[in-house]
Amino acid sequence: MKRYDLIIVGAGPSGLSAAIEAAKHGLTVVVFDENHKPGGQLFKQIHKFFGSKEHMAKIRGFNIGEELLKEASAVGVNVKLNATVTGMYGNKEIVVQTENCVEHFKADSIIIATGAAENVVTFDGWTLPGVMGAGAAQTMMNLHGIKPGKRVLMLGSGNVGLVVSFQLLQAGCDVVALVDAAPKIGGYGVHASKIARCGVPFYLSHTILKAEGEKFVTGVVIGEVDDKFNVIKGTEKHFDVDTICLAVGLSPMSQLLKMAGCEMEDNAQKGGQVPIVNEYGETSVEGIFAVGDVSGIEEASSAMIEGRMAGVCAAEYLGYCNKDEMVKRHTKLEDDLESLREGMFAPKNKGKNIELTEEGIPVSKSLLKKGYISEDEVESFPGVTHKKGLHPVIECTQNIPCNPCQDACKFNCIHIGEKLTSLPVVNEKSDCTGCGMCVAACSGQAIFLVNEEYDEENATVTLPYEFLPLPKKLEKGVALDRSGNVVCEAEVVDIRSTKVFDKTNLLTIKVPKNMAMSARFYKNLDTQV
Repeated sequence: MKRYDLIIVGAGPSGLSAAIEAAKHGLTVVVFDENHKPGGQLFKQIHKFFGSKEHMAKIRGFNIGEELLKEASAVGVNVKLNATVTGMYGNKEIVVQTENCVEHFKADSIIIATGAAENVVTFDGWTLPGVMGAGAAQTMMNLHGIKPGKRVLMLGSGNVGLVVSFQLLQAGCDVVALVDAAPKIGGYGVHASKIARCGVPFYLSHTILKAEGEKFVTGVVIGEVDDKFNVIKGTEKHFDVDTICLAVGLSPMSQLLKMAGCEMEDNAQKGGQVPIVNEYGETSVEGIFAVGDVSGIEEASSAMIEGRMAGVCAAEYLGYCNKDEMVKRHTKLEDDLESLREGMFAPKNKGKNIELTEEGIPVSKSLLKKGYISEDEVESFPGVTHKKGLHPVIECTQNIPCNPCQDACKFNCIHIGEKLTSLPVVNEKSDCTGCGMCVAACSGQAIFLVNEEYDEENATVTLPYEFLPLPKKLEKGVALDRSGNVVCEAEVVDIRSTKVFDKTNLLTIKVPKNMAMSARFYKNLDTQV
């Protein structure tokens, strides 16, 4: 039986982060993961992360994964793949199956970072080929380059459903609708907005009644529900689809912790059955820690910080650093974590009906119901201005922990302040150079550069564009508004693609002056993108 200072189960963002932190303090660390590649969910996350520099904001998930792997290798972390941990016991012994071999390992401390599994809902036809989890669709697209289907309906409007819906569009799928039984959109408004302006409709207070087809999905029927989630007769709607994606939440994969005798609780706020842990992430079994989604469903940014916290706590537990050093490091990480847990989407606000932003501005009702801000609502936010010449327009209207736009602008045109969740403000006294760094840096694709005085008749709008093929200069198409409706003809004036933009292209279109504050997406009528 081989022995290690620290065994970590799970090579995702929290597990790798924990391994790095522990190895930096001198521990001999091994990480077991059942997959053939390390990195967990990070390598299928092609979108840019939110937060601040400390949270790796504006960096795409797969790039963060690559950095973690490099860091883990540099500090000597041993990652064992295709290794399924089938048992764990209170004496810190685990059983691992690798290929045709079953081995026993023992450690002085164990960190469980097994993540979560996708939930499902049942309906007539839910077992047909073509019904899949949103995460499975994301794996097919972003890891294997396979389109899950041609016409897709998404169930679930949380961040997973919103992010994967946009990535389905990027992969060339037709997302026919986004459906949720809840009466309002559950994820970030900026994620919903970039889907809505592509023309995808939202059906809230709706659920799937049945999937059609005999051998595979050929269609889907949805229906409206009342405030008690009972289906309202006569509200059925049919869509021709070949794929139904389910983004209906995640459940912590906490079985190993229960097997080891850790005290557990059923906690709906955290996603299901989770271990009871102290402030250091330690379970009721001394020396066994739980981090990431296995201890409560959150974003990957939070999981990475939790992992580092557990790594330094394990180091202190085993005597590799003193208490004062651990507390100092843990306090800094805890501050970083708490900054991500503020704002409208903070765990403490889950289920609350928030009507005002932190600044006292009414929350957009249209955004919550339809996925986009109405023109009369958008004017009330501090990021929306009508300066002379070229200027940024920031349609970020919810208190989300994120500030890359402020860091991106070297001329102080954009200000958020010390509080990470504050709404961005456009500084009227600073002149925009048109560099476009803020547009490319915005993780929510919510910043546009507008010149309402391009010439006597026209304005220009520079918008983030992450679709292929790229439009060509002088190409003519149409501009879509925030709801995805065609509002006018548009001509491509310029398109910029540089390494510093990290695959976010800046597309500048010319539109009639009166469309400067309406045109928010471009479509080439020949390619339908």
